[in-house]
Amino acid sequence: MSDRKNGLPVERLEQIISYPFHDKGLLEQALCHSSYANEQAGSAIEDNERLEFLGDAVLELTVSEYLYGREAKMPEGDMTKLRASIVCEPTLFLCAKKFDLGEYLRLGKGADLTGGRTRPSVVSDAMEALIGAIYLDGGFEAAKQFIDTFILKHIDHIRLFHDSKTILQEMLQSKESSPPSYELTGQEGPGHNRVFHVQVMWNGTCLGTGTGHSKKAAEQDAAYQAVLKLKECPPETSKEHR
Repeated sequence: MSDRKNGLPVERLEQIISYPFHDKGLLEQALCHSSYANEQAGSAIEDNERLEFLGDAVLELTVSEYLYGREAKMPEGDMTKLRASIVCEPTLFLCAKKFDLGEYLRLGKGADLTGGRTRPSVVSDAMEALIGAIYLDGGFEAAKQFIDTFILKHIDHIRLFHDSKTILQEMLQSKESSPPSYELTGQEGPGHNRVFHVQVMWNGTCLGTGTGHSKKAAEQDAAYQAVLKLKECPPETSKEHR
């Protein structure tokens, strides 16, 4: 399989996730987008949509069990909201980017040329499909280990990411009342795959930059990067500047 031209060699992905598949066909299917399968008319190639369906259920159960054990005093409603923030598209895309999952996908020519490898919906679906494939190949414990390592291990960052704009504003208001502002610095790509670039400003200083397939997503990314930066080096107040 290492000579496959559409996407990076899957052996490299197996090494990164520390899970060697017994049934390589399951891994191939998990990485096969419907656009690629549709181009292979008459072949037996299956896309990853059924595995995505299964992986979604495995992911939700694993996250539910994790939150039930970790958050002993959290009310059911709050656990439901937190679980939703963990299993949603932006979170899965964020976690999948940590090991470049999009680079391993098999995409149709059109989907590949229009940025499918970096499209949150495509990559997050593949993340769920990969979970489903691991579940079928190695059982629930193998899938749970993958979810623990590549998603739940980063839960604090996930919570930070989803609340980044609020957290950033609270961090800055503790210094003074001036709120941060978000400025669109550029956009590129066709209308169906537009990428926005945003910077978050405060007192004339750029605290962080972000990108996304919507202005809202780019602002969230910029705020997240700013919060990470400020946690390492808190900002000075305007009085201290004077």
